[in-house]
Amino acid sequence: MERKNSDSGSDLREGLLSGVAAPPEERLGIDEMLRLHAGEFGRWQLRHFVLTCAAWALEAFHVMVMIFADRETARRCAGGGSGGCPPEPCGTPSAGWEWVEGAAASTVSEWGLVCGQRYKVGLVQAGFFAGCMIGAGVFGHLSDSFLGRKGSLTIVCVLNAITGLLTSLSQTYWVYAGLRFLTGFGTGGVGLCAFVLATEPIGPSKRGVAGMSTFYFFSGGIAILSCVAYLIPTWRTLYVVTSIPSLLFVLVILPFVSESPRWFLIRRRTSEAMDLMHLIARCNGRHIPPSVSLKLDDEDEEQPKESSNEAESGSIVDVFRSGTTRLRLILMIGINLLCSVVYYGLTLNVVNLKTNLYLNVFLNAVSEMPAFVITALLLDRFGRKPLGLGTMLLSGVSCSVGFALGGTAGLFRTLRMVCGIVGIFGMAAMYNLLFIYTTELFPTVVRNAALGCVTQASQLGAILAPLVVVAGERLPFAVFGACGLIGALLTYFLPETMNKPLYDTMTGLEDGEGKFVE
Repeated sequence: MERKNSDSGSDLREGLLSGVAAPPEERLGIDEMLRLHAGEFGRWQLRHFVLTCAAWALEAFHVMVMIFADRETARRCAGGGSGGCPPEPCGTPSAGWEWVEGAAASTVSEWGLVCGQRYKVGLVQAGFFAGCMIGAGVFGHLSDSFLGRKGSLTIVCVLNAITGLLTSLSQTYWVYAGLRFLTGFGTGGVGLCAFVLATEPIGPSKRGVAGMSTFYFFSGGIAILSCVAYLIPTWRTLYVVTSIPSLLFVLVILPFVSESPRWFLIRRRTSEAMDLMHLIARCNGRHIPPSVSLKLDDEDEEQPKESSNEAESGSIVDVFRSGTTRLRLILMIGINLLCSVVYYGLTLNVVNLKTNLYLNVFLNAVSEMPAFVITALLLDRFGRKPLGLGTMLLSGVSCSVGFALGGTAGLFRTLRMVCGIVGIFGMAAMYNLLFIYTTELFPTVVRNAALGCVTQASQLGAILAPLVVVAGERLPFAVFGACGLIGALLTYFLPETMNKPLYDTMTGLEDGEGKFVE
């Protein structure tokens, strides 16, 4: 009798349980899933962020190595008879003159790039940044397409390692210039691929501060390079030492870096995107319910798009087709170009101080870090637009004051130097802000293409900067001041992106911005 009652109770419970409906499927965008279930910035994102951003230090090596490899070393009289040495010659020292550090110390001393040949040093620098400009556009597009963020980063790092090592073997100036152009082509894709790959898996409330922190790795790379260059006596060895880390990065670090879940999603590889989101959640001590799945931001809440097996794709042409993104891109191109002219121009002005080159470069890198700290602290408090306006105005006004100081006495030069320090402080902060701002202004499907385009504008500014610096002592400050003020005006017309979604598709951006305005 008891067993019969027990069986009846069991059947009753099973009947009740079988009647409970399964929880409805919930389809979320990546930002929502990170915020609600996987974690916005946990242990997984921290590890992934640090490993990926190590590539920024490699970019610093390849960009700034020219400061030391192409430096003009001192010459001395080795003895010119009882009458002393004749006037110091141009080109390779002769008639009793010699290079203090030896002919192999730099490209300038080895190939005699002084006096009438001095323009060749600037030509190599311009060629490198021209390569960066082309590479940024090419790899910006490829990283949005079939190669992905990680695949593109792998290629540029391998390319940089190979071209850097070949550069150390250059036997003529023109071979050297050509290899520096190819190194620039790869370097142009390193920063943008690493930045997007590092920040896309981070939640919206933490993405701003994390994105601003990437520049610590770049400045840290410059500081390390200045110390390494001080210990290495020849330019050829310096290129070997600064190229090997790119190869080590590919072999040792990249295997532990994951592809972006957003790229998986826009390529319609939803299962791989979900697997990665589950991995992020587990590492962060969180859990994604079985009923939750991913969706693109242009999909219906309940039903996926009919073409769910087709990958979402886009190019810079799509950016110009949309009125919203077209205006944003034009403004960002102008702002990035102006910012780069001031940033690189003020950086190159340090050479005119005629003090210890290694110490100058080290202090210049370290002095940028407080700007990054302040910007990161204020970013999510005041927003991207007000902070961009403030930093551009600070730099523009300080450089204008430097131009207004017309005297040439020691006091005026000291005050002008202070104006330059304040100017580079503000522009370093803006340079830092521009990456995260650009990332948030454009959807995933064209994000790297847009970032590549504005990076090209930055490289064009870097090419123009040396031409401004040679204009004299005061005039460059007038140009830098005008660039800062015009840049602030352009920033005024950009929309605020703080606390707004990181859209995946062009349709999602258009719809989302329309709802936001309403």
